[in-house]
Order: sequence, then structure tokens, then C-alpha cells
Amino acid sequence: MTIYTRTGDEGKTSLYGGGRVPKDDAVVESCGGIDELTSFLGLTMCLVKNKEDTLLLSDIQKDLYLLMAYLAGAPAQLSFIDEEIARFERRIDALESSLTPLSHFILPRGTLPSCRFHVCRTICRRAERAVVGLRRKKHLPVVRYLNRLSDLLFTLARKYNTEDTVITNL
Repeated sequence: MTIYTRTGDEGKTSLYGGGRVPKDDAVVESCGGIDELTSFLGLTMCLVKNKEDTLLLSDIQKDLYLLMAYLAGAPAQLSFIDEEIARFERRIDALESSLTPLSHFILPRGTLPSCRFHVCRTICRRAERAVVGLRRKKHLPVVRYLNRLSDLLFTLARKYNTEDTVITNL
């Protein structure tokens, strides 16, 4: 089987069930943002030394694939979302207890791992906005997941800005 099918050459792609939509369809845009986030999480994982964080990021990548399947119309179950959001909140709380409390906005810079987490956070926010743009009430669990995930990514960026030598001249 070859990687190219030529079926997208006219600017359309298939969703679950075989329906064809333009590649700029809101569902395709939402899934594309989540797919981009998944790839950047993989890139970020290359710099993460903490096994707990690596496992968490791997689990998130798997969750994101389920979210994309759901948005594309597949019968994916999202029963894991509430548990994962609670997991994110526990991790955020644990991390924040060891970080200096925020008193002002911070710039996305510092160590390479921290900067990569900030990029992941902004991609996550963009994907969240795209899902919100679908304007379908059934997508609210996906929005909640992405919203809390971006909070987690921000907190991880702060954590990884304290653990390594800060890169200067950014």
C-alpha cells in the first residue's frame, strides 16, 4: 500500500464513515490543530527527563487521538475526560506547590524544554478555539479537556524553566 492516494488532490478529505469535506472544514481544522499539538508534544518529550512527565505526555498523545476520532464522527468514547481533567488538576496543584506563586504575566522563554511546553500550550489554545468554533454542544467535553491541558502545559513550562540552565540570548 502506498502513502499517497491522490484522493485529496482536489482539496477534500474524508471523515469517519467516508463523508468527504473540504480540507478547510471546521472539523478538519480542529483535528489538524490537535494533530499538530500531538506532534509538538512528541518533540517536547525528547527533552523531558522526568519519567512521570514522559508517561503523562504519552497518555495525553493517546487521548488526543481519541478526541480527533470523536470530532471526525467516529464512535469514540470520551468517558476518560473527567478522570484525565482531575489528573491534570492534581498534577498542576503538585507542581504549583513547589513553584514561586505568580504575581505577574511571564514571557514564554527560558530553557529549551520550557519554551517547547509554551509552544505546546499555544497550539493547544488554538486547537481549543477551533473546537469552540464548531459551535456544537456535544464538543464541550473536548473543550474542557483542551482548556485544562493548556493549564497543565503552562505549569510544566514553569517547572522546566526552573530545572535546567536558562538559555540566554533568546
